[in-house]
Amino acid sequence: MFLTYFILGLLVSSFSVTVILLIRKWFGRQLTAKWHYHLWMFLFIALALPFIPTDLYNFSSLFGSGDINQINVPSSNMKKTGTDMIQGLHLIQDFSVSVNRPDLSLLNRGVMGLWLSGMLLFTFTMVRGWLTIRRIKNYSSPFSNQEVLVLFEECKKRLQIKKPIEIVISNKVQSPMIFGLFQTYIVLPSQHENWLSLKNYEYIFLHELNHYKNKDLLTNYVILFYQIIYWFNPLVWLAFREMRLDREIACDTSVLQLLDDHSISDYGNTIINFLDLSKRSSNLQLVTQLNGSKLQIKKRIEQISAYKHSAKKSIRKSVFIYVLASIILTIQLPFVSAFATENDRYYFKNDGVVHEDLHQFFKGYEGSFVLYDHNAQQYRIYNEEKSTLRISPDSTYKIYSALFALESNVISPEESKLSWDGTEQPYEAWNMDQDVSSALQKSVNWYFQELDRRTGFKTIQSNLQEINYGNSDVSGEFSEFWNESSLKISPVEQVQLLQAFYNNQFGYKERHIQAVKEALLLEKNEEARLSGKTGTGAVNGKNINGWFIGYVETKNNTYFFATNIQNEDDSSGSKAGEITLSILKELGIYNENEGEKYGKKHS
Repeated sequence: MFLTYFILGLLVSSFSVTVILLIRKWFGRQLTAKWHYHLWMFLFIALALPFIPTDLYNFSSLFGSGDINQINVPSSNMKKTGTDMIQGLHLIQDFSVSVNRPDLSLLNRGVMGLWLSGMLLFTFTMVRGWLTIRRIKNYSSPFSNQEVLVLFEECKKRLQIKKPIEIVISNKVQSPMIFGLFQTYIVLPSQHENWLSLKNYEYIFLHELNHYKNKDLLTNYVILFYQIIYWFNPLVWLAFREMRLDREIACDTSVLQLLDDHSISDYGNTIINFLDLSKRSSNLQLVTQLNGSKLQIKKRIEQISAYKHSAKKSIRKSVFIYVLASIILTIQLPFVSAFATENDRYYFKNDGVVHEDLHQFFKGYEGSFVLYDHNAQQYRIYNEEKSTLRISPDSTYKIYSALFALESNVISPEESKLSWDGTEQPYEAWNMDQDVSSALQKSVNWYFQELDRRTGFKTIQSNLQEINYGNSDVSGEFSEFWNESSLKISPVEQVQLLQAFYNNQFGYKERHIQAVKEALLLEKNEEARLSGKTGTGAVNGKNINGWFIGYVETKNNTYFFATNIQNEDDSSGSKAGEITLSILKELGIYNENEGEKYGKKHS
């Protein structure tokens, strides 16, 4: 959602600017002018954070990424959804409960429209400035004073600059300036040509060439890019105003280091003279110039007058301050990851993947299908991008809720019955006592919510992390963190976990594994056994997320699968099951028409 990234950008930019401004205030005297300016480079990095894929610094296992807007309504007001039946396995029926969320789509579109409008306005301003620079260049004339040109080449040698830089004069500028990334120009104001001495020219050239050497022309474009992106945050504008001032002071200091003590006041006077003689200060963003606003010039002159060649500042202190700034700004990373990553991604690398074209089975849906052939040790995947995207597991999580409760001795295979408390449930099948088998068959929410409560939050989180269950994030509503909330898992991970569960790679008690396996069995025939669990994610009464995961056991092999489908209002676990069975039949792995139905209901 765009609104999420807008808020994230506002928070990151505001925090980063505030941190750098405070560090400048508290430790500014310990930094040289150059280090002072380069401190702002941290801001460039920080402002890029919302645009960097969060997988590069994913801390979701440590910090929750739940949807703070989700509201779970009482069961008496919950809407029944998903009563579609799977073709073939006609007794498998969805039991799903919708969760309510505020509809922020209108606000999201409004904020996006406002942001785009601001971007267009400031982009227009940038283009207008660029056209002004082109006019300055087009209406300028080559500088012909050979004595000054020789001086310019000497200044270039002093700064070890070899690239050709063209000097021109123009009556459209009041202050010397430099611009151009590929072909660089230094523009001198023609109306001041009469009073400029060779020393004045030297100071001007050293100043502008230092801007060129320090890549300040490129920095202008970076600043302008971020001002367009973050136009809505006045702190960013303040930061770049201060950054430009620090840059000019750093440039002045670099020039002063090349001059003798007697020339320092002359250099300052050259700057002041341009301020006095200029009618106005140019506000072009893509140029750097000797002149500036009166306030900026005042601060620069104060720094120039206080300059001493002998003054040295500790490199160790500067390094310490930089390290401190990087640590403070790095603190944002886990929060950016948690805030920005609504749907995480799982990095899956397997050289033996076979990519299947199964789009004909997914008409009307965004979806993926993952199959693992145990004997061939090979994955067969449709839509790899979607197969690695982490989304809510919905009721498929209940497989592991049961397993954790069994392992924690909350229930046992022999004694797993919980009594219904008499609260009216959205489905008649839920209004009775349940054991682990019937609860999995009917996907009884209250049963697994009670199991989780008795198992305990810390135990569940620890177990999820131990088995690498998706993002293992239980920061959402504890009773339903698995239902379109914080917990997320990808189809590939579902298949990997099913393999680990089936082969008991968790090291759990075998009888607990077997108890869950028996509850997952859907049907069997002479050739194969089909086990599985569906899941439906319903939000505001619309089925937006459908799962069917499980495995097929044949006489000689075992196949593990996961199917996920999504659309705006018609994605149910039953539909995912129907698609899965059609694919398994197409691949020659399982034909449900020959199976003995177990009549088990899942959601």
